[in-house]
Amino acid sequence: MEGIWNPWHGCVKYSEGCAHCYVYRRDESVGRDASAIFRTSTFDEPLRRRRDGEYKTPPGTHVFACMTSDFFLAEADEWRAEAWDVIRRRSDLSFTIITKRVLRVAECLPDDWGEGWENVRLLATMENQRRADERLPALLSLPFRRKGIVCEPLLGPIDFRGALTPEIASVIVGGESGPDARE
Repeated sequence: MEGIWNPWHGCVKYSEGCAHCYVYRRDESVGRDASAIFRTSTFDEPLRRRRDGEYKTPPGTHVFACMTSDFFLAEADEWRAEAWDVIRRRSDLSFTIITKRVLRVAECLPDDWGEGWENVRLLATMENQRRADERLPALLSLPFRRKGIVCEPLLGPIDFRGALTPEIASVIVGGESGPDARE
């Protein structure tokens, strides 16, 4: 079972992969400014319980976190410790965090992180060779038990020869969506 948890919404464009961001496009279609970052009403969703006391998000669910923002966005610094607490408390869920801001992850980890929590997977986005050269060393240096790469939108060739290590469990590749999608 899979789910999405968006503790905050909105983002600040960060690199060339953000030019045709799906969140900006979707928010614009409903008259919302995607650069306005706010804490959502579903911030505590993984902790919510049904009347019988069971979690609404069942144990074993794979949760994608911050699909309408970036977990490591500076503008969300004030909420991140509480979000980490949600993840810590729901160790029976697996969380995937996808980020372009892998360069600031180390400064945003909780004090009890150690070598990483078993229930958290970090995927760093790399849309071209420049971003791969910049972000892959940072990803490899981080204490996460599960790591991967997302080349989406892939905007140009990336040569990973000699750069990938066994700790990179996956490389996901995809194009850009929307009417202005680049090849």
